[in-house]
Amino acid sequence: MAGHSHWAGIKHKKARVDAARGKLWSKLSRNVTMAARTGGGDLSANPRLRLAVDKARAANMPRDSIERAIKKGTGELEGASYEEVTYEGYAAGGVALMCEVMTDNRNRTQPEIKKIFESSGGNLGAAGCVAFLFERKGLLTVSVEDVDEDRLIEIAAEAGADDIKPTGQIFEITTPPESYEAVKKALDAAEIETEVAEISWVAQSQITIDADTGRKVLTLIDKLQDHDDVQNVYSNFDVPDEVMAQLAAETS
Repeated sequence: MAGHSHWAGIKHKKARVDAARGKLWSKLSRNVTMAARTGGGDLSANPRLRLAVDKARAANMPRDSIERAIKKGTGELEGASYEEVTYEGYAAGGVALMCEVMTDNRNRTQPEIKKIFESSGGNLGAAGCVAFLFERKGLLTVSVEDVDEDRLIEIAAEAGADDIKPTGQIFEITTPPESYEAVKKALDAAEIETEVAEISWVAQSQITIDADTGRKVLTLIDKLQDHDDVQNVYSNFDVPDEVMAQLAAETS
C-alpha cells in the first residue's frame, strides 16, 4: 500500500501550511472561534473546541491568541460573524475535491473559489456533486519509526479504531468520528506521537494519477489553500511515492 492512501494529500497540505504559519494561525483562530460559538467555550464540554485548540497548539499558536479566539466565539470579545460553507468540484483527471470554508461574506467567497477552480483546469460543482464519494472519519498518522505495529494495533483497535495500516513511512489510523477522541487519548497515554490528528472527509476510494495530472491537481489545491477563507481541502487522488517525490522536487 506504499504511497496509496489518504495520506498523500494530507502530506502535501501539511508541507504547505508549515510554510505559511501566519496565515495558518489566522485560519486556526477562525476555527477556534466557530467551535466556541457553536458549542460554548468550555473545553471539557465541547469536543469540537478541544480538537480546534489541539490543532492550534500543534501549530505553536500563542496561548493568548487561542484564548482571544475562544472569547470571540462566546461573545466576550467582538469579532466577525462567520458561516461555514463546503464547496465541491473536480480537478484535472476527474479528481474530486471538498473545500471547507469559513467566510463572513458568501457572496464574495463563492465567485473567488469558482475562479480558482477554473483557472487551474477544474470546475466548481453543485452541492452534493462529490460528497457521496467521501465519509467523515477520524484520521491519525504515526511514524513507523516511533512504534511497533503490533503494539499500535493493540492500542488503537482497543480504543475504537476501525483500520490501522502502514503507508510508506507512516501508520495511518482511521476511526469513526465518535471514536476519534478515545483513540487520540489512548495514543497520548501510551506516549505515541501523532503527526496528523483530525476529523476529515476521507475518500471511500482513490483515483491513481500520474505526474502531469498530479501537478495540475496540486496546483489547484495550493491555490485553494492560499485563500484566506479556506480551512481544509480534501481530495480522492492517489499518488505513488515516486511521483510525489518528483512533484515535491519540482516545487522545492
